[in-house]
Amino acid sequence: MNRFLTPFFLYILLSCNSSEDVSSTDNNLNNQYFPPINSQEWENSTPESLNWNTSSLNSLYDFLSSKNTRAFIVLKNGKIVLEKYWGSTITNTGNFDKNSSWYWASAGKTITAYLVGIAQEDGLLNINSKTSTYLGAYWSSLPLEKENLITVKHQLTMTTGLDYNVLDVDCTDAICLKYKVDAGSQWFYHNAPYTLLEKVVSNTAGITYNQYTENNLNSKIGMKGTWIKSGYNNVFYSTARDAARFGLLILNNGKWETKQLMKDATYFKNMITSSQSLNPSYGYLWWLNGKSSIVYPVLPNSFNTSLAPAAPTDLVAAMGKNGQFIDILPSKNIVVIRFGEAPDNSLVPIIFHNEIWQYLSAIIN
Repeated sequence: MNRFLTPFFLYILLSCNSSEDVSSTDNNLNNQYFPPINSQEWENSTPESLNWNTSSLNSLYDFLSSKNTRAFIVLKNGKIVLEKYWGSTITNTGNFDKNSSWYWASAGKTITAYLVGIAQEDGLLNINSKTSTYLGAYWSSLPLEKENLITVKHQLTMTTGLDYNVLDVDCTDAICLKYKVDAGSQWFYHNAPYTLLEKVVSNTAGITYNQYTENNLNSKIGMKGTWIKSGYNNVFYSTARDAARFGLLILNNGKWETKQLMKDATYFKNMITSSQSLNPSYGYLWWLNGKSSIVYPVLPNSFNTSLAPAAPTDLVAAMGKNGQFIDILPSKNIVVIRFGEAPDNSLVPIIFHNEIWQYLSAIIN
């Protein structure tokens, strides 16, 4: 907890006087480029051709390198404008490139948000149904009448009301899932009920979660990622370019080339807008910028600031431990990927994320 608090409160002080102006929308999805599904080819654009401020690029790269970054990509209109890789400064390993795999950590939650929407669209589940419909009764240690208050939507929005004062918030065993308050009356970044969403999907689909991901996401957009178990958690691994493909899909409202992969426009919209009033900066497992308040991971309290004050307010972000970021900026038709090791001592590097946007704001027009 203390590793998070020190930089966190500095962030609050820095962000209080920040501007939250919305950039004008130049997103033209009709002219969007998509990399081919069955090829590693990806068209490039140059920052010079976009009239970006190239004099600030070296400062950005020096900053990213100093913060243990391994991969950094910026897409504009679907094309790669910036792409750079670094070897590990911590493990002293060398080559890391476009073919190297890395963990998404909690940024992978956004894949689950997308797949739950696909499962609902296919009639496999309803997010407003109680979780026990798909996991069976007594999947938790709650009294049945309290357990039955918890729906799939509560899992998507971190509002299950389960007690987070337990020895292991990742533990998905029933004994670890205890009652604190009624579902819907508390927001806390509780990993275990999220992880159980994977079981909800695989139970209803009758196949493994990896197979469901392959059938409904990877094969549709040319991703090669996979889920790997780590204790109670299931962690997604892929290349940075694979993450960029996913970001491009979300930027285009669930559409890839001419095919609408997610047809449920209502679910998609709800996924990337405020899902509840307790933490308006959170959708369905996606983080949202430009809101009046935010509850951060680990902390139970709300703060009157936004996710990334240096970024345009329409930023939507997938965020993971140690600074795994997939940032989507509809107003600029931009996707940003950062993979790497921990940039500082905080569990979730909120300041670092904002600092990236301070540098990018000096570059991107």
